[in-house]
Amino acid sequence: MREGWPAPSEEAAAVITAGVSLVGEVPPEWFDEFNDAALSAVRLDEIAGDAVLVDAVRRTNEANLAQWASYNVEHPGARVPVRDDSGVGADMVREMVRRGLDAGILDAFRTAQSVAWRRWMEICFTLTDDVAVLREVLDVTLLSIAAFIDDTVTALAEQIAVARAQLAGDTHAERRAAVALLLEGAPIDDARAESQLHYRITGPQTAVVLSGAGMSMSRLEAVCDSIMAANHLGRRLTVLTGNDRMWVWFPAAGLIVDEKQVPAGMRVAVGMSGDGREGFRRSHFQALTAEQTLVRLGSARRVVRYGDLALIGAISEDRRVVDDFVAQTLGDLAGADPELRECLRVWFAEQCNSTSTAARLFTHRNTVVRRLARAEELLPAGLSGNAISVAAALEVARWME
Repeated sequence: MREGWPAPSEEAAAVITAGVSLVGEVPPEWFDEFNDAALSAVRLDEIAGDAVLVDAVRRTNEANLAQWASYNVEHPGARVPVRDDSGVGADMVREMVRRGLDAGILDAFRTAQSVAWRRWMEICFTLTDDVAVLREVLDVTLLSIAAFIDDTVTALAEQIAVARAQLAGDTHAERRAAVALLLEGAPIDDARAESQLHYRITGPQTAVVLSGAGMSMSRLEAVCDSIMAANHLGRRLTVLTGNDRMWVWFPAAGLIVDEKQVPAGMRVAVGMSGDGREGFRRSHFQALTAEQTLVRLGSARRVVRYGDLALIGAISEDRRVVDDFVAQTLGDLAGADPELRECLRVWFAEQCNSTSTAARLFTHRNTVVRRLARAEELLPAGLSGNAISVAAALEVARWME
């Protein structure tokens, strides 16, 4: 015990020990409340839609809680040492600094502390009826919790300062800045962007997002190498966006990705191929959407393509995602004669029966057959194996008109 730090009585120490032993048995709703409080802190609402960062915040919060509780089992009411943040805490710092967040994120720990304290008091009130002992327990544990949070915030603030300095001097910073401008749709000249990136943004583009908690960068790079070999490619653009996460662009109109080459725990999300600057942007956002959808689903799949999850992703509040789903699924049919889309939509509704479709549209069956044939010609992938997505896109497009 440090000099000047109050030592609890035997009775108070016994209550503290009993209380922390119950922390791991609290209802899951308590942990949800604890984490939600952190995510409601100033500026953290900016990352609420990023499943990777939200998970990092949750893991850091719960690791801090476990650190305080486990230390108090052996040292009731003591000043708890800060965790070794070479793990999830450091990951969170790096990810948030790369996204432009600063020490303001540390408000999350203050907010979470108030929730943890309230729940801790509830536990303590169930363990003793002795008012004097209860007062002592609350006094000493409040001091312990507050000191632990203060020390944690100080340590993380130092890590943030170091991470920001490292980012400023990162040799990849110029590349990331050019990519950010392209993704934002800024009017950066193609020649200047290509000079900074050492990569051509003209021609075919297919974007990939690789991620894996705890995966080394070398393992991510090895998967990229296998993709290049399988597709006979000689170059790629790589942007590091985390300790175990990267964005990659390949100059390819299609991409073979062998799931057997992807280790367990890693995700490879692939956007649809596009062309030029717009294809560069769209394919990347599609890869991000596919990755986030996979995370929301809790899937263990290692490789996912945007087209595989586009229908699920379209069930979204993001209008851009919905527009993209309709455009990619319907292709030229989206801008064709509305009669063609309506004929195909009704045909689906009539269980693919041309005769009943003709009756519903008050036209001849031969007309329906011709319209269906023309509509299928305009679809990027036809109807075979894609009928469900086409039917959904037609229904969405109907309400968007």
